Amino acid sequence: MKFINGTNRNQLPLFASSIDDAIAQDNEIRLIVLFVDSLKLADFGFTFDFVENGRPAYHPSDLLKLFIYGYLNRMRSSRTLEKECSRNIELMWLLKGLVPDHNNIANFRKNNPKAIARIFRATVKLAAHFELIGGALVAGDSTKLRAQNSKKNNFNPNKIERHIAYIDARLEEYNSALAKEDGDVLEKQILVKKIKKHSIQKQKYIGYQNTIDTTGVTQISTSDPDSRQIMTRNNISEVAYTVQTTEDALHNIPIDFKVTNENDSKAMGGMLRRTKTILGHNNFTAIYDKGYHTGSEFDYANRLGVDVLVAIPCVSAHAPDTAFDVEYFKYNTETDTYTCPANETLTTNGNWYAKKNGKSITQMKHYKTSACLTCKLFAKCTKNAKGRLIERSQYADLIYQNKIRIENNYEIYPRRQAIVEHPYGVIKRQWDFYYIMTKKTIKNASADVGLILSAYNLRRIFNLIDHNLLKEYLKRLSQYFAILTALFNAFYTLFYFENEKMAFIKKNFNCSLNPIYLLTD
Repeated sequence: MKFINGTNRNQLPLFASSIDDAIAQDNEIRLIVLFVDSLKLADFGFTFDFVENGRPAYHPSDLLKLFIYGYLNRMRSSRTLEKECSRNIELMWLLKGLVPDHNNIANFRKNNPKAIARIFRATVKLAAHFELIGGALVAGDSTKLRAQNSKKNNFNPNKIERHIAYIDARLEEYNSALAKEDGDVLEKQILVKKIKKHSIQKQKYIGYQNTIDTTGVTQISTSDPDSRQIMTRNNISEVAYTVQTTEDALHNIPIDFKVTNENDSKAMGGMLRRTKTILGHNNFTAIYDKGYHTGSEFDYANRLGVDVLVAIPCVSAHAPDTAFDVEYFKYNTETDTYTCPANETLTTNGNWYAKKNGKSITQMKHYKTSACLTCKLFAKCTKNAKGRLIERSQYADLIYQNKIRIENNYEIYPRRQAIVEHPYGVIKRQWDFYYIMTKKTIKNASADVGLILSAYNLRRIFNLIDHNLLKEYLKRLSQYFAILTALFNAFYTLFYFENEKMAFIKKNFNCSLNPIYLLTD
């Protein structure tokens, strides 16, 4: 029976081809090279000044190409990338046979979080050049990426208290047993060893509690200090980071990101400010879900001049009869009063009261009426024995304006989920990047997220733009930077030698540095 056979491994080909011939001209790896070569990496913040002694360093462009290729092909581990460099023909071509050590690979990512964030900005600019950024409608949201820190190694005050209580119970038990022990030396040694072990553990937890009390942090993570235990979905919590992103609606391309360890309630204002800077104008509409519905953030958006559509959360507390919920109380702006469903008027004394919600403080006015106590509908309206009390926030007008905008743009808001979930679906489901690869500080996490989103943007650009057109643009861009670099080097060399010449004249001829002397050879 005949089968298709391969070539003899020990036989050399008659016409040996170069490794470049093994890489197809339409392979996207060539686009990665052109993209990185089109960037002036020294301006991005990558380190180029290395000491002359010792082994030479790898060029930042080579390591950046390696990481972009790795993230586009679902490889983030430095050890995996090191292994692939010696067996993956595409990486052999990409790095020209270089095989960086996994420590060098990992340190490049760890040491360049700001530069990597600028690489992400470069992908946004590339998308904008090809008109892939609309700039009229954006959507903001967040996703949780699990940190390199287990729940076991995350502590809050309640958890610390439970651990200390458990240890105290065990210590009392062991001390009682030790007091009753009368002759068995081995048993005494075992009890003493257990008491010492638990005492050390107790001191560790007391140290954690002191740190929380003195620094004001709410949690302590021992493996990744900046990570926090956060609710992810359906009352399931993970020790994770929150990644805030802003996506443009035209092609679902992220234009901004920020890694935090906090929830969404205070994130909208800062992300809108950054979006305004990136787009260069405030003539856009931003869509957010109900997690961003915060009065102070509406105030921030209003000061930026940005229209936002934020989903309205459900009422947190209902009246005994839902027909008497606060939304059915009509506010009169001219008289600064409320009218209840029973047609009674609730007035205010005009004083503002500070109400603390977490770390934030909001000013409130109170509205009430004496008619409550004689009202026949009292039992349906409130359980408060003193009558119904309405609180009005200092941001109530802005919250109401958001409600009107949603009612007037009911066809726009439903697009939010399709816009923001597209990148998350690709990154977390297709690429399996549901966790942070790096550990130790939020800066390292930002570097990982920056590479993830840079790879995602490049994938979108590669899919949406004709490769030949993209190649031509990137080639011209790289040639432009090459010319600028050559001119800079020429001027620098001329300036250096002229300074050397002036110093030589001053030293040997003891004359002033009048330009007339520079005219002579």
